[in-house]
Amino acid sequence: MSSLRESTIDIIFDHPDFIVINKPMGISVQNELDADGILPLITAQQSVAKYWLAHRLDKVTSGLLILAKHAEAASTLGKLFEARQIEKYYVALGTAKPKKKQGMVHGAMKKIRDGKWALNKDGAAVATTQFFSKSVSPGIRLYLLKPLTGKTHQLRVMMKSLGSPILGDSLYKGMEQDRTYLHAYCLRFTYQEQEISLCCPPNMGELFLAPAFQIALQDYVQPWLQNWPTSKASKG
Repeated sequence: MSSLRESTIDIIFDHPDFIVINKPMGISVQNELDADGILPLITAQQSVAKYWLAHRLDKVTSGLLILAKHAEAASTLGKLFEARQIEKYYVALGTAKPKKKQGMVHGAMKKIRDGKWALNKDGAAVATTQFFSKSVSPGIRLYLLKPLTGKTHQLRVMMKSLGSPILGDSLYKGMEQDRTYLHAYCLRFTYQEQEISLCCPPNMGELFLAPAFQIALQDYVQPWLQNWPTSKASKG
């Protein structure tokens, strides 16, 4: 892990008001008792005094993370996220084929035990995720995920509910692997009349780097062009 923390964090997009980085897996967005979070690492790397988190990713999740350069930008980006005007697309790997190759998972998030969450029929914290899936290789399946809400562990719980826990996600009984195979793949939004579309394929993990995955991902180069189903949640 030390080499991971010492490596350069990739800057995917540099705007006057914010940057978008490729967060490595295994690093928290906030400081931990025994390790720095992503903010002190990236501020040291970029030789700046401060960045503001516009949103969050789990420690085990890699991929696109927006960091604001000042408080006003953080507020603007926060409002865009709150209004669901920032489209987020993730890729994940599981082992099981769902009953339907594409669809939507909708349910209330309920905290259970040991830091875990579960989907519940009743409750106010409703989470909605759309998905497509396709075979990568025998026993490995690629999921393209589009969360319409931003609940804690939403995608990890959703995958478990499909009977296909994310590979490497030990908290939700995913099969042991060299990493948790969840990656924040693309972002699409309009910021001050500028249309921004960013994609960053995963660059860590044996299964993500395998040729079979690289070929399968080609179908999702521009995930917003998929025929995503509409819902009340997506209409906001």
